[in-house]
Amino acid sequence: RTTFRHALGLMFRKSIHYEYSMIFILKKPSPASIHMLFVFFPIDVIFLNEEKKIMGLSRLRPWVGYKAMEDIKYIIEMKAGTIEMFHICAGTKMEFDEN
Repeated sequence: RTTFRHALGLMFRKSIHYEYSMIFILKKPSPASIHMLFVFFPIDVIFLNEEKKIMGLSRLRPWVGYKAMEDIKYIIEMKAGTIEMFHICAGTKMEFDEN
């Protein structure tokens, strides 16, 4: 929830558990980007709009991965393979509590 934690993201971690995800909540819909500098493992990323509709999905590689999108309110980072495991598709809506 802080700017520092937002910037830090998953950097410097060795891995993440398959049940773990990190949700970034932006103050308002805006351009958003994810980079993989100092991230040592691949991740799946979901970009959602203000209505929590999935606008984009991506698998990012360690160190060199990068993805940017417009009008994004939420970004979810999770273990690589999670998108396929749960058959997550662009255009569908997600539900989660922001507290």
